[in-house]
Amino acid sequence: MIMARHLISGAVAVLAVVCVLPAIALAARDIAAAKKPFVVQGRVFCDTCQAGFETPVSTYIQGAKVRVECRSKTTGAKTCSFDGTTDHTGTYKILVADEHEHEICESTIVSSPVSNCKTALQGRERARVFLSRNNGIASDIRYANALGFQKDSPLPACAALLKTYEQNEV
Repeated sequence: MIMARHLISGAVAVLAVVCVLPAIALAARDIAAAKKPFVVQGRVFCDTCQAGFETPVSTYIQGAKVRVECRSKTTGAKTCSFDGTTDHTGTYKILVADEHEHEICESTIVSSPVSNCKTALQGRERARVFLSRNNGIASDIRYANALGFQKDSPLPACAALLKTYEQNEV
């Protein structure tokens, strides 16, 4: 009888270890992942042809100011904001803290240091980014579509370039 009790209590202890330890490990992993920031990465370009999109003669802007803003899906109220600046390749990398599964987050252009390319390009002034770990993406890096400003007047080479786009339409 005493031997049976020891066997049962030993089995219960082993069962508890087998069930509880993995749950603790998963919880610890989730907590660690939640503390790790997301990196929102994208580029800012100057539409040198006033085409409305990137072309082979588009340039990338160093020193452009970019902001990642999140707002509530239900109320639309701004919940957080993170600022960044582009490097020499026109690329920005903005660290964003916390999980934003129930928010709408977007990268937006703030300003351009290029004097003749300061007008926000309609439709390319913001790009939505999903900042949740509950979506199957293993990486903490989130890539945003390129953001753009429009040059005050198109480059001389743009007319010929844009004609090639017309010729290739099907």
